[in-house]
Amino acid sequence: MKTRHLIIATLLFLASCKPEKKVYLFTSFREPATDGLYFLSSTDGKHWTDLGGGWLKPAIGEKKLMRDPSMAQGPDGVWHLVWTSGWNGDKGFGYASSKDLVHWSEQQFIPVMQSEPDAFNVWAPEIFYQKDSAQFIIVWATTIPFRFPKGQEDEKNNHRLYCTTTRDFKTFSPTRLYYDPGYSVIDAMVLQRGPQDFVLVFKDNTRQQRNIKVAFGTSAAGPWHDDSPAFTPEFTEGPSVARVGREYYIYFDGYRAKKYGAVKTTDFKTFTDASDEVSVPIGHKHGTVVMTDKRTLKRLQHEDKP
Repeated sequence: MKTRHLIIATLLFLASCKPEKKVYLFTSFREPATDGLYFLSSTDGKHWTDLGGGWLKPAIGEKKLMRDPSMAQGPDGVWHLVWTSGWNGDKGFGYASSKDLVHWSEQQFIPVMQSEPDAFNVWAPEIFYQKDSAQFIIVWATTIPFRFPKGQEDEKNNHRLYCTTTRDFKTFSPTRLYYDPGYSVIDAMVLQRGPQDFVLVFKDNTRQQRNIKVAFGTSAAGPWHDDSPAFTPEFTEGPSVARVGREYYIYFDGYRAKKYGAVKTTDFKTFTDASDEVSVPIGHKHGTVVMTDKRTLKRLQHEDKP
């Protein structure tokens, strides 16, 4: 009898220790980008429900906008959000943090391009936590006219990717060039597949392309190599990735067609159109897909916005 009770107690203990099933969150915004942070949720990474907006209304930057919200969670459980705060003129991006995704810290403007007097903009900052170095890396696109060969683009649209790193969001490493594939590039996001196995997903912003590609590296810090052919139609941008089982769904914003689409892949070499497999609320504009727990989702579903 004692043995039976011990077995039952052990099974109950193991059941209580079972990891809580994760859910997907998709950060989002809506045009004209003045309402602030929106969220979508999904239990399968393919079908998304709108959780509404106004979770964090933009209060910094020249235009007080929030575009391209990107979010990552640190090992202490705190969420960190960065965003594009203006179309042109701003030499930095917006930043805030939260423990529960409902109540947010005071917003800050992070002036990452202040040392470049000719920097025209700071677009689509993307945040990624580097476990190996215990720091966050933030990547964005900036145009510095006449800095690079002109190619297909006007000098105010000839972007390259830059980055900085931080551990505490108080001090930041000096801004450096992150990726120069030899053409205009924006909307980058970093994905880790395994040890020393990283993928950079980005938009080729040249006139003959304006679509999504990938490159590969052994570190989130780069360097990146072997940029791929495009695997989405023209006039697509804002790639976001959700891992669903063995497959990766790469979402993209079809801004001319005004339709969200997706492709899926297991190896980032062969891509299959998956647009008919996914559903995204009308009006959703691109952000970042992250994983959270059902408790957090329930809080976003039922708590009033600040």
